[in-house]
This record gives sequence, C-alpha cells and structure tokens, in this order.
Amino acid sequence: MTTVGAYEAKTHLPRLIRAAERGETVIITRHGKPVAQLGPVQDQQRQEIAEVMERMAALRRRLPKVSIEEILAWRHEGHKY
Repeated sequence: MTTVGAYEAKTHLPRLIRAAERGETVIITRHGKPVAQLGPVQDQQRQEIAEVMERMAALRRRLPKVSIEEILAWRHEGHKY
C-alpha cells in the first residue's frame, strides 16, 4: 500500500491509476491525514460479494430446514388446473 499527498496525487494521477490497475492500493493524504483511497474496483466488488454471501449463509443457518416436497408444493400453490 502506497501513501501520497493530495498535491502529488493530483500531479501524478495517471501513474497512480496504473498502479491501481495493477492491483495496488494508494492512500491519499491531506496534511498527513488519510482522506481517500484509490484502488482496484474489482477487489472492492469481490469483498462486497463475499460479505453478501456470508450474510446469506448466516440467514440460511437460522431458518428451519425445508424438504424438496415442501418446495415443490409451494411452486404449485395458487395454480388453477
């Protein structure tokens, strides 16, 4: 992870974007305090997907088990034959 000041980030933005494309994360600071993060989009999307999948798995663990027969019955519920 690289840290650069805001002025340097503005001056060298194309170089920082290339670094992000290579998978690097760059922290941008103003007066020594971190204010922004530049990094590959794909990593953030993967992290969000992993978080959603974990929440879904936790929800499934809390719900009662359902048999295939129940699922098939629900599929036909309300149908007029």
